[in-house]
Amino acid sequence: MTERIFDGLRVIDCASFIAGPAAATVMSDFGAEVIKIEPPGMGDPYRRRAIANPDNPLNPGFFFDSRNKKSVALDLRQEAGRAVLYRLVTDADVFITNYPPPVRRRLGIAFDDLRHLNERLIYASFTGYGETGPEADKPGFDATAWWARTGLMDLVRAGEETPPARSLPGMGDHPSAMGTYGAIVTALYQREKTGKGNYVGSSLLANGLWANACSVQAALCGDPVKVQPPREAALSALRVHYQCRDGRWLLLSIAADEWRWEKLKACFGAAELDDKRFATNASRDKHARELVAIFDRLFAEHDLAHWRRVLDAAGLIFGVVGRVDDIRHDEQVLAAGFLRPYADEPELWTIDSPFFVAGQDKVKPRTAPAVGGNSDEVLRAAGYSDTEIAALREAGAVA
Repeated sequence: MTERIFDGLRVIDCASFIAGPAAATVMSDFGAEVIKIEPPGMGDPYRRRAIANPDNPLNPGFFFDSRNKKSVALDLRQEAGRAVLYRLVTDADVFITNYPPPVRRRLGIAFDDLRHLNERLIYASFTGYGETGPEADKPGFDATAWWARTGLMDLVRAGEETPPARSLPGMGDHPSAMGTYGAIVTALYQREKTGKGNYVGSSLLANGLWANACSVQAALCGDPVKVQPPREAALSALRVHYQCRDGRWLLLSIAADEWRWEKLKACFGAAELDDKRFATNASRDKHARELVAIFDRLFAEHDLAHWRRVLDAAGLIFGVVGRVDDIRHDEQVLAAGFLRPYADEPELWTIDSPFFVAGQDKVKPRTAPAVGGNSDEVLRAAGYSDTEIAALREAGAVA
């Protein structure tokens, strides 16, 4: 096996919930040692939030975002606990936190508290709304800052009369984590040139604006931006989702080329598609409602599996409206390596980080640690004696 890109790199994950920790997870996939700092007792509050089943002991979200990590339980409210963290920082390459700025200042983990300890340290800050401005100290979740604030929640709904759509857990956090990862890697590249660390950051609001950039930029250019129309009132019948006989849905995304229209018509062999109302792209858009109604009837004649074969054979672009239960058995997902089994729990699988580097063999994922499960190991590596560790435990600074 070749040396991994981040072998020997030490990352301190002093963050909670998703976007900050997930950036550290990606680094761990490429060999970084990630030390997760958690409060004693129950640990990261993310441990107590199962996405679907509150009784699931695995807590799937935390299980995913904390793979490959070592957990150290520190009470950062105590001077002795902060002293342990400061010692770890002196030998770290990256420090990641998404605690709200007032909490950082209160716990003594703001950039100005750490910068003098290690001039090579990359301090990665993640916030809800950015580092400056009237809401810089305001906490935020992806549902509130990434989804709601940026116009995505308003625009992704079926017509003005439909209430705004709720987001899914982690839907904005995980893409935002990649922005944080990009900032860290950019700073590491800069450090290779200068020998000095730096302060980098990202936010839910910035990433949400980036995700909604097509609509936001249109508005900035003075173009009107409207919510999606109801499905039956779509501007084009060739970019709509249709329900098949078995209740499954597929989404057409077919460009307005006449030769593609001819291929699509051939998939059905329905004379009504030869109607003069549908002779040109302009007339098809003009009569989109009627065409949607016809396709509704035609797609309902066969199951999804039939339409997948027919549309694939025609070389037309469409997408299955997937269900999460499909993914574990999706041939393309498996063949492309997008899912991986845990090395220490091979009957369980997880999602791979969303990119590859040629010649790099990623770390085989290991399950999330118990709260403080690696405290002694990490402290010994940092030079603490067993007597000192016992004293820290006795004081409650380490757990």
